[in-house]
Amino acid sequence: MICAKRVFRCFKTVERWGNKITGAAGPYFVGLAVLLIATGTFAFFDVIAPSLSFPMLSIPICLLIAVNLWAHYYYVITVRPGFIEDPSKEAPDSFLWAKKSNRRRGSLTGGVRWTNTPRITPSTMSRCNRCAKMRPERAHHCRICNRCVLKYDHHCPVRINQCVGLYNERHFVMFMMYLVVATFCFSISGYHKILQALGITFDTNRWPHYTPEVMFAMIYILTVVLCFAVGVMLAWHLWGITNGETSVEAQDHELYSNRAKARDEVFVNSYDLGRKRNLVLFFNVGDGGYPWYTLLLPLRILPYTDGRSWARREGLERHQGLRMGEELTDESEEEEYED
Repeated sequence: MICAKRVFRCFKTVERWGNKITGAAGPYFVGLAVLLIATGTFAFFDVIAPSLSFPMLSIPICLLIAVNLWAHYYYVITVRPGFIEDPSKEAPDSFLWAKKSNRRRGSLTGGVRWTNTPRITPSTMSRCNRCAKMRPERAHHCRICNRCVLKYDHHCPVRINQCVGLYNERHFVMFMMYLVVATFCFSISGYHKILQALGITFDTNRWPHYTPEVMFAMIYILTVVLCFAVGVMLAWHLWGITNGETSVEAQDHELYSNRAKARDEVFVNSYDLGRKRNLVLFFNVGDGGYPWYTLLLPLRILPYTDGRSWARREGLERHQGLRMGEELTDESEEEEYED
């Protein structure tokens, strides 16, 4: 037992040092990401775009994808995820912000309205064991930021250098979607150029582009790898969205399900309103939300809630199969070392 406890403490120490290192290096990771995206964007419009068929149609579409990619990346690294101390936000009157289909003033807890309106109920409050502050449901404490984040998903030091939470989660998902689309288009439309750059196809003409052949080959390989890797990550996030849960909640719900099963009960996530409604609710589009074109244009929108009220499945006031006091909360430093 003593040996296991020491090993556990060693792992926790390594984890904390890893958090500090990645947190300190976060701005450099963001700088590297900007450099790579910029290089890939330049290479596409320098090498591939001039050879596309129907340029009057294909070039504007490519420009729209690139603008969305850059805009959502800018939003996800600059928009605060939403901390429990932050006041509720209101959309400003700006050309960067979309207008609601049926715009309503006041609280953000009004939610999205369908023919069968989902119930939106106030969150229950709990005290964080790390910062000792009261926080609503779905908020978790980030060890790197050392603050509680509304609808906490995860901390991303490598790509965005901050948490993914209530106010920037949509931008994070949209950034990944457009990154997958962009890298897929790059991979498919640039295959003949990579063959030319590698000298596999015989071409008497000189390489007529500003991007060197070697650099284009490296960018192409990285693009293919990113398309697959980010595609898998995007699929994981979309799966969680369709289930009405964040990444951290997916782990919590698995434990809740096992506890309920041990009592011959069934765990039901009260946030799960069905796959289609979960998607509409997450992107906040449709009747009572924002127009569908916000998925195609790089506009800012607000989530359907301020993080202090949530839409729930009909007939449920809390998760089914979960009893009071069984909700997981962030462990304190002392609790981590208990036997």
